[in-house]
Order: sequence, then structure tokens, then C-alpha cells
Amino acid sequence: MSADVLKICQAAKSAAYDLAGFSTEQKNAMLSAISRALNSRCGEILDANDIDVENCTGRDASFVDRLTLNEKRVNTMFEGVEQIIALPDPVGEIAESWQAKNGLKLNKVRAPLGVIAIIYEARPNVTVDAAALCIKSGNAVVLRGSRDAINSNRALYRVMSDALKGAGFPSGCIGFIDDESRETQQQLLSLDKYIDVVIPRGGEGLKNFVLQNAKMPVIASAGGNNHIYVEKTADLDAAKNIAVNAKISRPSTCNAAEHLLVDAEIAEDFLPLVLCALRGNGVELSGCGRTRAICDFVSPLSERDFETEFFTLKMSVKVVDGIKDAVSHINAYGTKHSEAIVTKSKKAAEYFSKNVDAACTYINASTRFTDGFEFGLGAEMGISTQKLHARGPVALKELTSLKYVVYGDGHIRG
Repeated sequence: MSADVLKICQAAKSAAYDLAGFSTEQKNAMLSAISRALNSRCGEILDANDIDVENCTGRDASFVDRLTLNEKRVNTMFEGVEQIIALPDPVGEIAESWQAKNGLKLNKVRAPLGVIAIIYEARPNVTVDAAALCIKSGNAVVLRGSRDAINSNRALYRVMSDALKGAGFPSGCIGFIDDESRETQQQLLSLDKYIDVVIPRGGEGLKNFVLQNAKMPVIASAGGNNHIYVEKTADLDAAKNIAVNAKISRPSTCNAAEHLLVDAEIAEDFLPLVLCALRGNGVELSGCGRTRAICDFVSPLSERDFETEFFTLKMSVKVVDGIKDAVSHINAYGTKHSEAIVTKSKKAAEYFSKNVDAACTYINASTRFTDGFEFGLGAEMGISTQKLHARGPVALKELTSLKYVVYGDGHIRG
């Protein structure tokens, strides 16, 4: 086992015990120091990122987009830390309170998880988001990024670590594994004595590797194989705008829509309207036979289109026979991430929201809103598609657990 990995995790565990007792003011002071450093050392961060981008020649456009930083994206990191400072501190919040028959007074109180390991791919912003969220929720964090973003992650860690040291706070609460090898990743996943929870952020390969190898609990996200369903009562102009936004605003993200389902009763009117708009924005379209009978410029579906998260300007289209057909299709092919219906029918909206199995369901809104910032939660660790502990955006409260604080007055059990 790498002595460095062990040492980093041990330091994080020690720091976590101290951090759990920090006041909100102390944690916000730590975050303010990080925020100021990100703002003042932006050039250093961008220079490091330029090296990573230059080294990723031959990768697809969506990958390069996730890897690339610019001044606007660094400013978004800075703003994200400021937003987290402004959020209420979940630690110490009383979720429930009651008195038992035996006279004991019980509080169910939010408490930090402890040490959270984040294993992530090609998204340098995760380095800052994860550290800031963990500090505010009273957790230490161990960061392990990918080979492709090593220079960017290294620079961001250095900026944050220097900021904490300079402000007189323990830097051990942010650990960084400066080694991209698979061996160190496996070592990290074996250290359940020091790591309380691990969160993978990346593709299905990374998620499955972590689930198969982790000795500690995992909060995992699936991909975003998301759908827009346009129900027969929908406002067609609104539906067109929602579908276009959900596909084109940033197609490389997990909250982008990949598939469009259109009710058969409005297909002849709606498909030419929406598909021409999508094609005009550079979207490559593949569709079922009924779609192609109406819009002959659409390509035939390939065998696996419905189950594919494209991450690019590509979208599949299917005509469905009503809401039950749409919901059955979504539950068969979706990844339980974000699903949307466009409708004027309250009954259809209720059926969709109750019967679609997804962390986030939308009525008359784009799937692109599945995001911690947009939900008013600040930055998030990812979008959990699991059903235990955390589901949807993993923000501050999802990074806490609950403990019982029990008050007695000399009580003994007979």
C-alpha cells in the first residue's frame, strides 16, 4: 500500500474529528479564504488547465468541454463557494424532537458523515465544489481526480491548501491523491477504517469499478439517459422551446435530454415544428418509422439508440400512443435521473410524476434544471439515482447523517 495514500487518509480522519466541532463562522471563514484565493490565482489555474487540454488531443468534443476551464468557469467556482457560504449550515439542525414515555428527551440531529472520498473524471470544477461542500457540512474530503485533469486538479488543490494554511486552518481536511494510477484508486477504496463514504463522479465504468471495489458505502449516480415527453394537450410552442433547450444548451451534461417522445395525436402538427428547430440548431436526429413518415429528413433508429446517452448534439425521436406508453418506455430505457412531461393536463402531470421512476421529474420545464445551483442548494457532488440516503442533487444536507442526542436526568433502566 502507498504510504502517501494511507497518510493522506489518516490526516483526513484526524481533521474530520476537529472539523465536526467547528462553528458555522469558522467553516465560512475557511471557505472565504478559498474563495479569495481562487479569485486572485485564476491565471495560475488556467495555465495548468491549458496543459491538460493540450494533452487530450484526439478526445471527443464533449470530453474536452468537460475538461476545459476558462475565466468564466473559474469565476463560477468562486461564485459557487460564495453561494455555499450563504447557505444555512445543516450540522446541528434538529430533524425531530420528542419525549419518550420513560422521560428521556430525544433530538434527532444532523451530523457530518466524517471523511468523504471523491473519485472523479475530467471535471476540474469538482475539485472545488467537493471541497467546499464537505467543509460546510463538517466533513473532511479526499480528492482523487483523473489522469486527464491532473495538472488542473493539482493547481486547484494547491490554491485551496495554501489558502487554509495561510488563514490558520488545518489543511488536512482537504486531501489530494497526486497519483492517477488504478492501484492508488484501489488502495483508497480499501481504507474503510478512515474513509466513511465514497462518491464516484464520471462514467458508468468508474461507477461500476467503485461499486465493485469499495469497502465503504457508496453514493453513486447513473448516467442521464433523459426524455422529454410531449403529451397530447401540450402547448406546442412551449414544448418546442423546452425540447430545444434540454438538448442544445449544453449537450455534454448529464441533465441534457437525449430522447424525445411525442404523443401520436399531435405528432403530425408537432414533429415538423420541433424537429426543424432541432435540426436548425445542428442536432442529428434518428427516429422511429412513424416519425420518419412525417419528417423524412430524420435518419432511421439504430438498434441501441433508445438506451444511449449521446453526450452530443444527437437525439432520438419516437411517437408513442399516450402517456402510459410514454411512461413504460421511460422506465424501460431511462437511468432514473431526470424526466420531463409537457402538458396542460393536471391528471397527466400527476400520473407522470407518480409513475416515472426518476430522481427528478419535471412538468413543463427543461431537464437542464437538475443542478444544485438551479435548485437553490449551491454546488452539488452529483445527481444520485439511488434510493437510499440521497436521491437527486447531492448537496449539503445529503452530506450529513443523523445522530440521536438523548437528554436524561439521572435516568437508569430498570
